[in-house]
Order: sequence, then structure tokens, then C-alpha cells
Amino acid sequence: MRIDGREDSELREIEIETGYQPSPDGSALIRWGETIVLCSASVEYRVPFFLTGKGTGWITAEYGMLPGSGNRRIRRDRGAIVKGRTQEIQRLIGRSLRQSVDLARLGERTITLDCDVLVADGGTRVASIVGGAVALRLAIKRQIVERKMKDDPFRGFVSALSLGFIDDRILLDLCYEEDSAAIMDMNVVATETGELVEVQASAEGGTVSIENVNSMTEKAVSAIMEFIVPLQREATSE
Repeated sequence: MRIDGREDSELREIEIETGYQPSPDGSALIRWGETIVLCSASVEYRVPFFLTGKGTGWITAEYGMLPGSGNRRIRRDRGAIVKGRTQEIQRLIGRSLRQSVDLARLGERTITLDCDVLVADGGTRVASIVGGAVALRLAIKRQIVERKMKDDPFRGFVSALSLGFIDDRILLDLCYEEDSAAIMDMNVVATETGELVEVQASAEGGTVSIENVNSMTEKAVSAIMEFIVPLQREATSE
């Protein structure tokens, strides 16, 4: 058994509460084990300069950990100073969620996903992608209901999962203590149909065979399709 009593392929409990914030076009509070992330989607009728006049839209993201989200106070990002880890994660969220939308059909709009970590216990980036996808879908549906958008540009959900290789075992959905002890930790992002969007993996405590890396990826994609995407669809009434 694992630290928290789960089986190797058992995920922590995931709850998604929609409409947590009334002002954004879409919002979702995702509780993933002890991790809690607030995701909001805001629509602006403009695009970055490199897309101006091209008739296409853009999806971007901002990510941050609130000062009290960890076991010590986390300093806020101020002004133009953004920590490297923060930049890497918000770029991952943006890249991932752009795969869920036909940007040409989105039109000249920018949808920004703000993902704020309230409590961190491992997997904050994958929770941000999962909750962010829900907030994004709700924002698009609101645009359609309010007749601000004619065609639905949504392609399907993008989801994500963290996992690790520890003591010759593949453990899905690592908590903080497991993530710290993993020989290799991995984040897998995939579409609802099982196509890979991104795989991040790094080995620190040793090396891992290609066979085990492939097995990790396959297990993650299977869990995404079987357990996580249905929660996203339920949250958005798909």
C-alpha cells in the first residue's frame, strides 16, 4: 500500500465545482486530494499582436501559488518578475488547452485561464489543466448562449495526470511525499480520445528503461480517459 493507503493505479478523489466565481466567463474550483486550484476563464475581444488581422483566436494561461498554499510562505510573483517554474507551468497549461479549441473558429478573441493554487499537495499543474479545461468549456458555452459566438470551436477535453516510478512500481497520481521520492516523475497531457499532447519526464534518483517509460505513459492515458475526462464532461453537462 502507498503512503495514503491507495493502490498503485488508484487516483486521489477529484471534485470539480463550477461557477465558483460569478464574474469570469467560466470558473471551476478543483479539489484533487489535498490539492485545491481555482481556475477562471476570461474572454477578451482582442488577440496578441502577432495574430492581429488573421481572424484567429488565442488561448493563454497564468499560474500562481498563493503564499499560504505550501508548507512555507511562497513569495508572490511581482510585476515583470516571474519565477522560471511559474513560466514553465503556465506555458504548459496554455499549450495544452490550445489543443482543445479550433483557434480559427474561435475568431479574434483571447481566452485567458487564471489558475491559482490555494493548497498544494502534488500535481498542481495537472489539476490546473483539468480545471482550466472545464473553465474554458464553460466560457465558450456562455459565449454561445449569449449569442456572442455562432460556431462552437471546442474540439474536446484535454486532461492530464502525474505519475512516478518508485521502487520498481508505477504509481499514478503522486502526492507530495511520493513525488519527492520518485526515481522518475512524469506529467502526461492527453486529449479525451487518448492522443498525446505532451509528456514531461525526468529521472533524478536513477535511470528508467524505455519499456517502463512507455508503460507509464500508457497507464496515464488510460486513467485520463477512464476516470478524469468523465468528470470534466459531467462538470460541464456534456
